[in-house]
Amino acid sequence: MLKLPAQENRIAYFSMEIALQAEIQTYSGGLGVLAGDTVRSAADLKIAMVAVTLLHRKGYFRQRLDASGWQNEEPAGWSVETLLEEMPGRAAVTLEGRTVHLRSWRYEVCGSGGSRVPVYLLDADLPENSDWDRTLTDFLYGGDQHYRLCQEVILGIGGVRMLRALGHENIERFHLNEGHASLLVLELLDEEMKQAGRPSITHDVPYGPSAKNSWPARRLRHGGCLLL
Repeated sequence: MLKLPAQENRIAYFSMEIALQAEIQTYSGGLGVLAGDTVRSAADLKIAMVAVTLLHRKGYFRQRLDASGWQNEEPAGWSVETLLEEMPGRAAVTLEGRTVHLRSWRYEVCGSGGSRVPVYLLDADLPENSDWDRTLTDFLYGGDQHYRLCQEVILGIGGVRMLRALGHENIERFHLNEGHASLLVLELLDEEMKQAGRPSITHDVPYGPSAKNSWPARRLRHGGCLLL
């Protein structure tokens, strides 16, 4: 796998949405605006940070009224290739026994003093993936609970793996903007186990009624089949 030169970024900031600019339609409200302001502030303050989010090719939609007055929605696409730079690194996650391949696109936020914070947007729209898996990074807060949980696997576990594939080996702090990327702790634990010479382990993490994102009667397993 082609790697970029090692970076000096020490903090990794994970968010399901980040407001980068109006033409990049990957955010919907307060969470994304907060994330965008955080990244811009880091650039202004020359903080050694990198950010990770999902691409959301179909993050927005257009509303139309038909002749009967019913509202219809259709995706509002945006020019990914024009606004972002595709990166050479590749990563993958396992979903229900399937390998889902990921690439990333980079956007650089430039601070007032010229410092830059790279933002990597994860993308599952690759020919190696099944038709359904290719849509997993399309919609912002779209689909059902199954779709949302798959997205959180990609953001948390896939995001850590993508950073490693891009040469970010010296991250000291991982900041989660809400809990959407919380599964990254399993990937970090797995890395620590491997460095200690121990085999990877399987973790069962229940999501109960008290969790903000709740999946009743469903458990998540890392290292085997997901969404059991």
